[in-house]
This record gives sequence, structure tokens and C-alpha cells, in this order.
Amino acid sequence: MTPDEEYDFYAQPDNQEPQGQPVRRTKRLTAPIPVRFPPELLAEVKRRADADDRSVSAWIRRAVEHELSRPA
Repeated sequence: MTPDEEYDFYAQPDNQEPQGQPVRRTKRLTAPIPVRFPPELLAEVKRRADADDRSVSAWIRRAVEHELSRPA
């Protein structure tokens, strides 16, 4: 479902009722760590995070988790 289709779907009152048990984040996040990127790399990260409908922080966390799951 595209973000526009998702918006249209949830704009309908019948589709705004919660389904099932609430999902809570299971692990606490640590204190923020400063990470610096060159401007062009940060622009690409922001573009990809937006395309995935995620925050930059969530997108970077997912990318790190993906890299850590690969064999060294």
C-alpha cells in the first residue's frame, strides 16, 4: 500500500478502530550518540527514510541492525 493509499484507507472512520493488542517497544533505547555525515550522504539518508515513511533515526537503526545481522 502506498502512503497515499494508506492515508485514504485510514481516513475512513470504519478503518480507525484499533485491531488486537497494542504493540509496545520491547527494549529501551540508550542515550543518543552523535553521528556526523557529509551533507550529500545525509540528504540521501533523509530521502530514503522519507521513501520508507520512517524517521531518519529509525531508518539508521534499521540499517545498522541489518549490517550487524550479516556475517563479518
